[in-house]
Formats: sequence, C-alpha cells, structure tokens
Amino acid sequence: MINRIGLIFDFDETLAADSTSCFLESLGLDVQKFWENEVNPLYQKQGWDPIPAYLYKMIEFSQSSIKTRITQKNLAEFGKKIKFFNGVQNIFRQIEQRAKEVNPTIQVDFFLISSGIREILMNTKITKYFKDIWACDFEYNSKGEIVFPKNIVSFTDKTRYLFQISKGIFGPESRLNPFEVNKKVSQLYIPFNQMIVVGDGYTDIPLFSLITKNGGKAIAVYNPEDKRKWPKAWGFVEDKRVSNLVPADYGIKHALNHTLMMVVQNIAEKLLVDNTVYQR
Repeated sequence: MINRIGLIFDFDETLAADSTSCFLESLGLDVQKFWENEVNPLYQKQGWDPIPAYLYKMIEFSQSSIKTRITQKNLAEFGKKIKFFNGVQNIFRQIEQRAKEVNPTIQVDFFLISSGIREILMNTKITKYFKDIWACDFEYNSKGEIVFPKNIVSFTDKTRYLFQISKGIFGPESRLNPFEVNKKVSQLYIPFNQMIVVGDGYTDIPLFSLITKNGGKAIAVYNPEDKRKWPKAWGFVEDKRVSNLVPADYGIKHALNHTLMMVVQNIAEKLLVDNTVYQR
C-alpha cells in the first residue's frame, strides 16, 4: 500500500492575496484598470484565454514603461515580501504532526499549482514546504527582463500536474521531459483518493472535479470580507464540486484548520488500517 498523502494548494486568494495584483501595485500600476481595461477585453471581446492575456499585458506594460521594467530580479524580490493569510506559515508542520500522530509511518507531500507567476511563488517564505511548484513562467532577455510566456498554467492545465503528482513526476528534471506525464507506471506515487486540493477560484474547478470524481477531497476557501465573491464560492457547493467551503483562515482555532486536520486524519487512519490488513 502507498502510505502517502498529497496536499495540493492553489496560491492566490487561497494562501495569500492575489500575488500578481500586489506585485503590479508595488510598481505603481492601477491594478483595477489593468484587469478591467487591459486584460478583461482580451478574453471578453477578442477570445483570448485569460491567463496568457494577463501575461501578455504584463509584458506590454514592462516594455512600454519608461521607469520600471519587470525583471526576474524584482519578481523574486517581491516574492520574499508576500504576506500570508492567518496561520499559513504554521499549517504545514501542523498537518504533518497530526498525520504522524495517527499513522507514524505516513508521509505528507505538499504541492503548489497556480496560475500566478512562478518566480514570485518560488521565493516566498513557505516555498521550502513544497515538493514542487507549478505556475506561469516568463522567458527573460539578457537584462533579465520578461519578454515572452515560457509556461502557461490555465484551467485544465492544472489537472496535468495532478497526474504528474500521482505518477511521481516532479522536480527540475521533470521539466526537461514534458511528455513523461503520458507514460504508464507500474505503481502510483500518490493515488487520487489520497489527495486533498485546496483552492478558491474558477481556474481550480478542473482540479476540484478530477479529485472528487476519483475519491479525493476538494476544499474551497473564500475571503469572508469580500462579499462580491461569495456567489462564486457558494456555486462550488451547489455544483457539488467541493467537500467543504470555509473562510481562508488557517489559524489553529478556525474552521479551515479543523477541516484540514480532520481530512488528513481520516486518510491517515484509513491507510493505517489498510496497511495492517495488507501486511497480514
């Protein structure tokens, strides 16, 4: 039996505020106008996918800006300044501890799948907890400036990485062979029914659907202070895409923390029983 749990997080509005918007705001950009006047018309009127649309507009802004270019360096530096939702920086150790209390031999692997900017996410204070991070990448010129999208992680693109996790295909070398995800494996690294997905938005719906259909757990989070997004969050429940819907507060006394602990404990207990039976 595979004595391993996979916990997959989205980033923006799941673990922290929208990192791309916060970064652009730090450059002095009017973020609301950027999304509403620049990005949204590309997919609402011209048929763009929303993710390459925002990447393209970032490149356009960078190349037209007299004062500020968007570079690999300032993306990375901003990542170090990211502020997380309450309890985020402690949740990883807490989950590992709870799993070990139930099943001492179990392993919990954390992964991040995001439509945000990987250079930002690779430099946050919680990066060390993740086995791998998949997000949008830029190609940079000799000055380190963004010039073209290198990798795009949009809606169903996210499900690809669930398959990679299930087959144990992650880490730097996996990026040199993108076709490896299609290979058959004799044994899964983590089955879908031992995975938990935590996300907040429309780009997470394919993840929610794939996980729930295959016996895993999908948890949707929302910002309780942003009532504009409540209908979207409730829609996940109405459409039966998620197991739970809770505020994005990971504090030890809050519902999300309790939900994660209960789900991890439940899977760990089942694996303990299954392994005991298997060994007999």
